[in-house]
Amino acid sequence: MKISQLTRRDWLKCVGLGTGAMFVNAANFVSDSKADFVYKEDMTSGELLDGSQATPCQLQNGTIVRPKFNVPQIHETDVLVIGGGPAGTVAAIAAARAGVKTTIVERYGYFGGLSTGGLVLHILGHWTIDNGQKIQVCQGIGEEMMQRLEAFPNGIIKREFGKNPTIDAEAYKYLLVEMITEANIDVFLHSWAIDAIIDDEVDSQTGNAILRGVVIQTKLGPQAILARQIIDATGDGDVFSMAGAAHTQRLYSIGLPHRLGNLDRVTPNKSPKPRFLGDATPVPGVRWVNMGGPVADGIDVKTLSELELKHRKQIWKQVQQIKATPGYEEVYLMETASQIGVRITRVIEGMKTLTLEDARANKQFDDCIGVGGAWNGDHIGWRIPLGALLPTNIENLLTAGRSISGEPKMSDVIRVIPNCWVSGQGAGCAAAIAVQQDCLVRNVPIEPVQQLLKNQNAYLC
Repeated sequence: MKISQLTRRDWLKCVGLGTGAMFVNAANFVSDSKADFVYKEDMTSGELLDGSQATPCQLQNGTIVRPKFNVPQIHETDVLVIGGGPAGTVAAIAAARAGVKTTIVERYGYFGGLSTGGLVLHILGHWTIDNGQKIQVCQGIGEEMMQRLEAFPNGIIKREFGKNPTIDAEAYKYLLVEMITEANIDVFLHSWAIDAIIDDEVDSQTGNAILRGVVIQTKLGPQAILARQIIDATGDGDVFSMAGAAHTQRLYSIGLPHRLGNLDRVTPNKSPKPRFLGDATPVPGVRWVNMGGPVADGIDVKTLSELELKHRKQIWKQVQQIKATPGYEEVYLMETASQIGVRITRVIEGMKTLTLEDARANKQFDDCIGVGGAWNGDHIGWRIPLGALLPTNIENLLTAGRSISGEPKMSDVIRVIPNCWVSGQGAGCAAAIAVQQDCLVRNVPIEPVQQLLKNQNAYLC
């Protein structure tokens, strides 16, 4: 008997409230078992641990000391990407498609970062003006993602020439899983980078420290992944900061987007329209509402905790005000972002630095790995050099996304999703070529990197 065929009497029997109770399992069949949904005969007793394996910190004379212990190595790879947001996922896919063994580490249980868990659903920054005509400069894997979202029911809207589309977070989460598994990328979710692994010898050519891998925190404790090239796509520069790369730390506004439901059931009357109704999404009746938020330190845990509490209270109050407006009674708070909207924190000091003056002057770079766009496609594109992804004093390391080297005036365009896709694809291709040619990424010949990007349909003009 299927669950959908159960009568009320059958159901009462299933939950043990009737005589002759039976158990209906998830495979939709009836078994002669106990009427207890948590009862399982095959439950194991588990492994008893005596606690001797633990290595807790010690309080010694008022100082907290972390004991020295060996970190187990769980994995080795060619290219290791830390961070599964827009930049990190594209970097991993680009490297894997180039034929090198690629691994990605993500602290949450999903990919997409702020574009999914952060509910930043608006895709802006991929159009520019060239000779009076709008052109799309975000091509390659980013454009492929948008095309594939078009094939999903309610995956993306406003996919029109010159416009900025809006995606659905759940559709994009699924698409990223599909594309990452297609590329045979090794995945470590629920894992957070907590330390850098530096070689005990410096590079003989540059005298710089050499990054050999990353220590990640898991439920089993710290574990190590070694790699030939590492891409820091954490957004906050966690890896390059721990590795000792020169960088700046900036303050920026921090918000918390949310989604509203039942906007298709609104019956407006003569009352003033309520505020904070947001913008349309691919799902009918659902709108997303962005939040600017105050300027604050996005890596300070006390600040982040305080803002989470304040933002959620503010959002709830706003929604209640909407519901109190005649005609809007059925509107409800569908979802708040599962990760807070940190926009800018650490920015690497790169071999090259993007400036607003250079962007406005259309400065050309020999090591161009992509072209960035404007929010609304109302100015010329700006070239992204590979040097902006490379630290000055650490080898085997690149960064991608909002943490690439740029002056504060460039932050607003560097950090948006399409431009993160572009720098991510550049980082992935450069790391792959460095592995294949067995050289430092700063010494990698730019021609094969650019050719690989073109083979992956990236825009470099």
